Amino acid sequence: MGPVRAIGMMSGTSLDGVDVALIETDGKRITGLGPTGYRAYREEERDLLRRALAEGANLSERTARPGVLAEAEAFVTAAHAETVESFLEEERIERSEVAVVGFHGQTVLHRPGKRLTVQIGDGAALARRLGLPVAYDFRAADVAAGGQGAPLVPVFHQALARDLARPHPIAVLNVGGVANVTWVDGGDPIACDTGPGNALIDDFMRARTGSPLDRDGDQAAKGRVNEDFIERVLADTFFSQPCPKSLDRNAFAYANLGLPDFSTADGAATLSALTAACVARVVPHLPKPPRAWIVSGGGAHNPTLMRMLAERLRPATVETADAVGWSADALEAQAFAYLAVRTLRGMPLTFPTTTGVKEPMTGGIVVRPPI
Repeated sequence: MGPVRAIGMMSGTSLDGVDVALIETDGKRITGLGPTGYRAYREEERDLLRRALAEGANLSERTARPGVLAEAEAFVTAAHAETVESFLEEERIERSEVAVVGFHGQTVLHRPGKRLTVQIGDGAALARRLGLPVAYDFRAADVAAGGQGAPLVPVFHQALARDLARPHPIAVLNVGGVANVTWVDGGDPIACDTGPGNALIDDFMRARTGSPLDRDGDQAAKGRVNEDFIERVLADTFFSQPCPKSLDRNAFAYANLGLPDFSTADGAATLSALTAACVARVVPHLPKPPRAWIVSGGGAHNPTLMRMLAERLRPATVETADAVGWSADALEAQAFAYLAVRTLRGMPLTFPTTTGVKEPMTGGIVVRPPI
């Protein structure tokens, strides 16, 4: 089957908003990267999602929606519908040109050790509203089969990186709320979560200043890094485990880390350095050290974090996804468009080397709008 056009969306653990992107693919090669867009969450919407995360921590049944979770799911579905509708109108894309929409939803709980992962968002309602096929619930099948259910994007990273004119092995690093890496050097990709990404820095800045993030790493650039604190966090058994492995956003919650009484600048510097140190700590678990790192996600816009990554990952090169002609912001949205096409065509999404599942796994559910 030939390439088709697909739309993907991602609302990540940083709770900043919805990214949307159009790609063209046959589920193997990427034949075109189309326009991208973004719908920011307002602060009251982020607050609703934060309350949903708190409620989600108590879930034991993945379909249950107690308390604020039902309201949050309705909001997530509506926000994603609005995002696609605006994107189609602004980019003058006809619905008939789109084969499928990839809808990740919002993760509120991820505990693969208990075979439980929960992403809120109603795929069937989204398909009805858009009048388009929707692929969603991408993680559940892998987790039910004993996999980590994350990261999901490595097969897309591999498709992008296989022909990239950089020395191999290449590592594609996504720094969202949680950071994850894909190692590409031929064969199936190898992947895992590396540790906290932006979540700790964002939570710290919100608690200290009311700001949702350390914009451009300005505070971190002024601060002094506490290496003793970093080594204490890195003593956690997570960092000695081999790939594949994954994390819930709140596995290393700011409130639970026993953070010393840092100044705002020193705290931002230390937590930024922690993110970089967690990435460096994964290198011994890879078959060979990467020679080139490509960074996407919100962390790619933080010059201080990028400098810290470059220092800790020497002698490898460290570049942003934008610098190599990709999109640092839209990479995950593009990935879910790609995964939606693979779901539509019954192709594997996850592999023993990416999630630890016993064999390559298909996943996701496709729901079509009523005729």
